[in-house]
Amino acid sequence: MSLNLHLFRMFAAVVRTGSFSRAAEALNISQPAISKGVRDFELQVGCRLLNRTPKGVVPTDEGLALSRHAEALFAVERAAEDELSALRGLHNGSLRIGASTTIATYMLARYLGAFHRAHPDVDLFLVSANTRDIAEQMANQDIDIGLVEGPVEVRGLTAVPWQTDVMALIVAPDHPFARDTQPIDPKRLADEIMIVREPGSGTREVVAQALAAHGIEPTRTLEIGSTEAIKQVVAAGVGVSIVSEAAVADQAEQGRLKLIPMRDVTIARSLWRLASPGRVVMPAARIFEKMLGDRKTFPNQAALTII
Repeated sequence: MSLNLHLFRMFAAVVRTGSFSRAAEALNISQPAISKGVRDFELQVGCRLLNRTPKGVVPTDEGLALSRHAEALFAVERAAEDELSALRGLHNGSLRIGASTTIATYMLARYLGAFHRAHPDVDLFLVSANTRDIAEQMANQDIDIGLVEGPVEVRGLTAVPWQTDVMALIVAPDHPFARDTQPIDPKRLADEIMIVREPGSGTREVVAQALAAHGIEPTRTLEIGSTEAIKQVVAAGVGVSIVSEAAVADQAEQGRLKLIPMRDVTIARSLWRLASPGRVVMPAARIFEKMLGDRKTFPNQAALTII
C-alpha cells in the first residue's frame, strides 16, 4: 500500500496543531476539506487515527506512530527544498533559529544583523521559548539552529558549548542590599522573596542549583515567566532575583536596578548550541553557526567556564 502523501500531510497538520480548524489555516484550505481528507486517509490505512475529545483532537496509538514518521518525512522534504535553494546560492530560502528567552532577547541581535547584511535574501525566522521547548523543536527538526541556556537531555541531540553567561543578583535601588558597601552574605537571601522563572527555564535551573550548592533555600518565591517582567517587578521593590548580566545592563546603567555582589558566590552558566548528529546542515545554517563561533567578528564572546 502506498500512502497518499497529500492526505498524510493533512493528518500530520491536525496532529501538530491539535485542531481541524488550525490545521486548515496552516495549510490554507477549508476545514471540511481537512475533515474529509483525514477520513479518506483513515479509510486508506484501515484504522482510526484520531480521537475527537472536548479538549481537542488527539492521535490514537496508530495515529501517534504515523505522526512520528510524518515529522521525519516532512523534515526531509523541507531539507530538500532548502538544499535546492542553497545550491542556487544564498539568494533565497530560509533560516529558522530557536533560542532560549534570554539569548533571543539580549544576545542574538548582532548575529542576526550580520547575517542579514551578508545574505539579505534569506528569510530569517526567530522562535523564542524556554530551554525545554527549544530542545523539543530542534529534535523535531522544526528549527535549524538551537541555542539554549540550560542542560539538555533530549534523545537525538547533543549540546556544544557556545558562550559563558555571568548571572547577577538584582535589587531595587532603595533595597537594603543596595546600601551595603561590601558583598553581602548570600545566606541573607533566605529571608527575601526570590523571583524565579517558570519550570523548564534554563535560568531557573542554574540559579536553583547554584543556591543549593551554597546551602541557600529561599523561604518565599514568586514565579514569573519573563525576564523583562521580573526586572520590572524587582525595580518596583518586590523581592530580588538572579538573572543574566546581559539582561540588566541598560537598567543598571540607568539606575533603575542595582547589581549586588555576593560573598564567595559567583554564578555563571554555559550557553549551549544544540546539534542533531546525522542531520543534513543547510548552507545558511552552516554560515550562521560559523558566525556564532567567530571571535574575531564578535570579540565579546567569553571563554567557557562554569564557576
